[in-house]
Amino acid sequence: MAQDTTPLSAAPAPPPAETGPKWYKRPWIVPLFAVAVLFVALRLPSYLSFDTGDALVELQEDFPETHYLLLSGHIAFGSIALLTCSMQVWPWLRKAHPRIHRASGRLYVFAGVVPSGILAGVVSVVSVVGPPGKIGNLMLTALWFWTTFAGLRAARQRRFKDHRRWMVRSFALCFSIVANRLWIGILVMALLPFVDGYYAGDTEAMFADVAVASIWISWIVNLMIAQWWLDRRPKSRRRSAIPRQATATTA
Repeated sequence: MAQDTTPLSAAPAPPPAETGPKWYKRPWIVPLFAVAVLFVALRLPSYLSFDTGDALVELQEDFPETHYLLLSGHIAFGSIALLTCSMQVWPWLRKAHPRIHRASGRLYVFAGVVPSGILAGVVSVVSVVGPPGKIGNLMLTALWFWTTFAGLRAARQRRFKDHRRWMVRSFALCFSIVANRLWIGILVMALLPFVDGYYAGDTEAMFADVAVASIWISWIVNLMIAQWWLDRRPKSRRRSAIPRQATATTA
């Protein structure tokens, strides 16, 4: 029986580590950062002036200054979360610069989600919206904490596939604040024809319904889209599955 005389040095080398596409081959990353930066630039200055008149939402009449300060902290830390979260979902940054990815991840969790989420819970309770809106915001906050810390735990256990899945969900919940403004515009246009009829000319009642509906729709739809994204089959897998299925039927 012939013996294998191939020298050890001739053994095939392990495949190179996957680096993924270049940063410019992810066309969605530029508009994502643009939206995050623009949103922060438009909202954050109104909560850095320490003037309650600059608030973009209605404040509690009994304690407007305290309400405004709570909102200011929530928006400031939420801005950190929004910007660092955009960095976390950038595959090129994660693969090419893992140290930056880890550093931005820590900022996202401990300088963004934790302080902003705690303040979001307090702000939700003292908000002027009705109970349905308060409950919607509190559920959003709870799910934001849950998905974020589930992702952090998976990363520390080196379950990186699970980590990425949880962080996609956390990202979707974080960006629900951006989607909320889009849904407000859509709902206002959809309900305007009913102001004179259903609302008997009461535009304040219509805007109250819009506020509550947009709170719920923004994070539920975002979470559904994120789960669809996670469960989808990439094109490469769909193509590779076709020959295997054809072989199985002809065998």
